[in-house]
Amino acid sequence: MDDHRPVSPDDRSRDVTQPLSALGPNESLKAGSDFLRGTIAQGLTEPLSGGISADDQILLKFHGIYQEDDRDLRDERRRQKLEPAFEFLVRLRMPGGICQPAQWLVLDELARTYANGTLRLTTRQTFQFHGILKKDLKRTIQGIDKALIDSIGACGDVVRGVLCASLPERSRLHAEMYDLAKRTSEHLLPKSRAYHEIWLNETKVAGSPAEDEPLLGRTYLPRKFKIAFAAPPSNDVDVYTHDLGFIAIAEDGRLAGFDIVAGGGMGRADNDPTTFPRLADPIGFCGPDEVIEIAETVVAIQRDYGDRVTRKHARMKYTIDNRGVEWFKGELERRLGRRLEAPRPFVFTANTDPFGWTEGEDGRWHLTLFVENGRVKGRMMEGLRAIAAIHQGDFRLTANQNLILANIPAAERGRIEAMLAEYGMGEGSTAPSQLRRNAMACVALPTCSLAMAESERYLPGFITRLDGIMAECGLAEVPIILRMTGCPNGCARPYVAEIGFTGRGPGTYNLYLGGGYHGQRLNRLFLENVDEDTIVATLAPILRRFAAERFADEHFGDFLIRVGLVAPVTSGRDFTPIK
Repeated sequence: MDDHRPVSPDDRSRDVTQPLSALGPNESLKAGSDFLRGTIAQGLTEPLSGGISADDQILLKFHGIYQEDDRDLRDERRRQKLEPAFEFLVRLRMPGGICQPAQWLVLDELARTYANGTLRLTTRQTFQFHGILKKDLKRTIQGIDKALIDSIGACGDVVRGVLCASLPERSRLHAEMYDLAKRTSEHLLPKSRAYHEIWLNETKVAGSPAEDEPLLGRTYLPRKFKIAFAAPPSNDVDVYTHDLGFIAIAEDGRLAGFDIVAGGGMGRADNDPTTFPRLADPIGFCGPDEVIEIAETVVAIQRDYGDRVTRKHARMKYTIDNRGVEWFKGELERRLGRRLEAPRPFVFTANTDPFGWTEGEDGRWHLTLFVENGRVKGRMMEGLRAIAAIHQGDFRLTANQNLILANIPAAERGRIEAMLAEYGMGEGSTAPSQLRRNAMACVALPTCSLAMAESERYLPGFITRLDGIMAECGLAEVPIILRMTGCPNGCARPYVAEIGFTGRGPGTYNLYLGGGYHGQRLNRLFLENVDEDTIVATLAPILRRFAAERFADEHFGDFLIRVGLVAPVTSGRDFTPIK
């Protein structure tokens, strides 16, 4: 096998190379993996362990699968000299977050048969299964395949699932954008047949052409790559947090094209000021028919120039930050062979979901349901199973971990409302507070191996405590964006929240303040490594001051900056905590 990879080729040619031995270990692993096969198939049949090898764990991510273990049991199993209680996460690839009722029923059954009995809606408009044992992995993937869904590229150093604005009230625009999101996702998928061979028992055909990855190459991308399609005035996909974003520009009610933004990303390493979140920069404007070409070209630029030596600097945000926006735009235009038009004006006003009933342009109805931290379980899971059995529309997963019962015929609305009431999800049920409905948390403990603190299990109780302060201040109906993760990686996008938390250790968090209400501004570190009582004691007087001094319709993050409690973050490098 050729031990070289491209560094900066001239468009499609790959004549400039560098030895893989000089690069990071992941690069050699990918190059020698036989296009993502490794020894995964053999590891699945190994009876002596519930896990697989370290190398195959890296490759398994390209198949949408993570090895985890139940950390609640880790100490006890260690005392008993047992290996960790290994289990697996399976994340589906579902561009745009559309799920048909028949597919929902299949996924519900798989969750109850092989996983932990719940469905997790993610911040990337897809499902995750948790708690799957190694012996059940293949049957789970085969069940997903029968529902005409897959998990290819849901993780790993490839283009992840592509997001699309939910747009329940704008039927025509949503249809156009969803089609583009889906086609973009399909176009940028790995070409390897490893997934089909390992999980679906596909057999190699003798004499078939040699396998190749014409876009991604044998080393694939330096790190994960995320794409989103947004539609003003809603930024419900947090488009600025993505490697590549397309912002819809509508003129006279029709889709004229997209503003292009590039270079966003949330992850950072703890106590490492060389890593930071970054918001995407405007690059230009393109027509709808140019989207896939531009997406492929941007991916190729990152393939060629992304850092393959230091993995924590391998995201495209660092490629653009190091080389400059003008360099990136010039390289994109050079490869396209044409100049990009200037970005066109637009306005974002929020990045939240429109809860409740909305009528679409075509007369069909859409209902957005609150799903706390995206975890569908218990009575809600039962109710959605019953609705899926009769639903004549579809389901839309939002990037805020909520669920839309979409495209309900007007004649069926009453029936759906009756079923919601029966299962405790109707308008008569207790409505979540504004703070709760605009909050998000990652999974964190007990399964995520990166978690340093609780998140999903902890946030509901913490919000209850903050809700009391909000009510005392007369702020119960004022929306504030609050997000929490169990580590610095930022899966719930905490660094653009008005109030953000990242875990530092058991019961302790960093507190960030001052993000933009519609995702247009990073926040700043306010307290470091503090417990709940300290956080509450700090936030309480700030919230009281906000209630007393805010302008009409002023958002919390904007207020903090106006009165000087937080200095605005002007760039990713400016985010670096000041000791």
